[in-house]
Amino acid sequence: MEKKLSKILVAIDGSHASFDAADYALMLAKQHNAQLFLLHVIHPTEYYSSLQFFEIKQASDSSELIEQAKKEANKWFDTIRKKIEDILEKQIKIETDIIVSTATVDSILDYAEDKDVDLIVVGTRGRSGIKKLLLGSTASGIVTYSSCPVTVVK
Repeated sequence: MEKKLSKILVAIDGSHASFDAADYALMLAKQHNAQLFLLHVIHPTEYYSSLQFFEIKQASDSSELIEQAKKEANKWFDTIRKKIEDILEKQIKIETDIIVSTATVDSILDYAEDKDVDLIVVGTRGRSGIKKLLLGSTASGIVTYSSCPVTVVK
């Protein structure tokens, strides 16, 4: 029994692994003529920590920090849209969303259920890039608790 993929969700965090996941999801969306959802979850505490790690100028308050993170996420979405335009001869329907939450896994899973997606595609490890782990904590949580199939792209 083959289930048709009509809605595919990709979690994007700006890491190489998430862009690899987006590339894989694009291929699947093209093959199945599926709608593609690109989602970024802003976790304010983790985002602030990553700015400190990379010694990037920090915003003066949390709302400015969130706006800065949204701009960054929209750049990632634009990069993926450009790739779609360059690669695909037919347009696939794309929806992008940014959520601010301290519960990244729950937010991705709730979004997937709200949009009734058929497949979630994630990278193995996100921006934290802890090499010792086989699977990052977000990817692991999604695989463990998702009610739909999950593809993890290495």
